[in-house]
Amino acid sequence: MEQGDRPSKTQRKKTMHELQSLGERLVELNAAQLASIDLPEHLREAVEEAVRVKSHEGRRRQLQYIGKLMRDVDPEPIRERLAAWDGVSRAHVALEHEATRWRARLVEDEAAINEFAEAHPRADLQRIRALARSARAEQAAGRPPKSYRELFRAVREALAPEREEKE
Repeated sequence: MEQGDRPSKTQRKKTMHELQSLGERLVELNAAQLASIDLPEHLREAVEEAVRVKSHEGRRRQLQYIGKLMRDVDPEPIRERLAAWDGVSRAHVALEHEATRWRARLVEDEAAINEFAEAHPRADLQRIRALARSARAEQAAGRPPKSYRELFRAVREALAPEREEKE
């Protein structure tokens, strides 16, 4: 028997599972995100129903139903929208991590301000230098980390415009 251009049963099942997973991602979205995606009305209603279902078995069946409905929808626009949101989240997390690393270096080493100035020439160096100095004094005195937090915000503000220019 010749298969021709038909995908194998394994490939069809894999595709159906991927569509069901995509449907699960839709269920995890908040109302505003869901509203911003162009979905057929019956699929949107099924996703909203899955959010309301609390029973484990009922939810599983509803997700399977969503997977079935997804077979009739072009999944690419949905994937692209979710990928864009994931990219924004990853970029935000990377920015937070970079700001945390710079803050730690600025507080630990006074010479790090020169490296920061070279890497980020548009930053308000006078403010960052003063905050780093205050954060060191707070740590030495055992006071609450007010300047330490403010230093993080200042570093993040200095990093954010440069990230936007690169993208």
